[in-house]
Amino acid sequence: MEQYDFSIPMLGVPHITSPIVLSKKMDDNIANFATDDQFILYDVTAKPDAAVGPYTKQNLVEVAGPREKIFFDPAKVNAALVTCGGLCPGLNDVIYSIVMNLWHRYGVRRITGIQYGYRGLLPEFGIPTIELTPKVVAEIHAVGGTLLGSSRGGGEKIPLMVDAIEQMNINVLFAIGGDGTMRGALAISQEAKKRGTRIAVIGVPKTIDNDLAFCQRSFGFETAVSLAVDAVESAHVEAHDVMNGIGIVRVMGRESGFIAACTALASGDVNYVLIPEVPFELDGDKGLLSSLKRRLEARHHAVILVAEGAGQELVDETKGTDASGNKKLGDIGAYLRKRIEQYFDQIDIEISVKYIDPSYMIRSAPAITTDSIYCARLGSNAVHAAMAGKTEVLISLVNNNFVHLPIRLAVSKRNRVDPESPLWRDVIDRTGQPLLLKS
Repeated sequence: MEQYDFSIPMLGVPHITSPIVLSKKMDDNIANFATDDQFILYDVTAKPDAAVGPYTKQNLVEVAGPREKIFFDPAKVNAALVTCGGLCPGLNDVIYSIVMNLWHRYGVRRITGIQYGYRGLLPEFGIPTIELTPKVVAEIHAVGGTLLGSSRGGGEKIPLMVDAIEQMNINVLFAIGGDGTMRGALAISQEAKKRGTRIAVIGVPKTIDNDLAFCQRSFGFETAVSLAVDAVESAHVEAHDVMNGIGIVRVMGRESGFIAACTALASGDVNYVLIPEVPFELDGDKGLLSSLKRRLEARHHAVILVAEGAGQELVDETKGTDASGNKKLGDIGAYLRKRIEQYFDQIDIEISVKYIDPSYMIRSAPAITTDSIYCARLGSNAVHAAMAGKTEVLISLVNNNFVHLPIRLAVSKRNRVDPESPLWRDVIDRTGQPLLLKS
């Protein structure tokens, strides 16, 4: 078993009694405080007679939750929230949860909203902050998008951002975003340390692709899958109700195909799933085009679900990166449509192809119920971690437990679908597609 260091940095020793009233006893029907000696195992796989333990503290994952002693005096806290990157269902839910917990559970009265991502911390943009109160956020959890606005980039100008944080006397920063956001949050914390400025930097995992390492699930993912299923259903009806109909649905997933894989499992109407982790070919007897021809001869319709990052080696070379530093992708969905139409035209078989890309409809949608619940719990645990003086920590779900995860680990690698995993095996079972679409 690979060993990881899950230790969480602290700003200092918590010595203030929390204003939250909970129990320290068991079996008294009163909710309990969490303690710093509560941990879970990250790797829960086991073999009979295998030697396990003893475990060191840094190899165990710290359980999240309210502590009896906190580091910050709530009357002296100036908390700030920032949302970065692309839109994602649940952003407003997280903002709502953080603000309401700070205000009502801890009595914090200075809560600042940083607008339009990290750019809101840069003087060159002149973007004003907004004051966040329960009244301001009262209805936002019912709508999509983010009250604070968002943007990509800006995280490379760390000294200027820390200057702004110091000028605003911010001592708690909640960074809501994905891989790039967390790298920026970690850099902000490290720059503040160099200056001797104590800031609690807490991350909340927002990546619709579900690709943050060591994180069982990022918020917005389940909403994305739910809405992608609706798109697949539309593609299936369009394909099924004509002769030789082909529906193509492209979903998010730059480097990780979790949305595509889980959508196929939830739908049952997908015949081919193409993800970045599993290379495929179009030509040849074992390629997608020949397989698709055999499918149409047998069933007269087909649905192809493709992640946006799949098959990029087939698409015309794209150049450059976006503001977040991500490589710009070619449109694999449009490319597949073109090649499929050319192939069947050459062999004189009439087809009808419909291409659906629901990406921005999904990104801007409100969170479904399960995501809203998840966001509420992520937000409350983020507040508890900050008030306890934790820093450089991501609130994560590991083995169905809310935990404190070091940001440095979360950005150390990317979570991807393992082609040899039970998840992908189940996708193959569900779709009936060949094990590999290549010679």
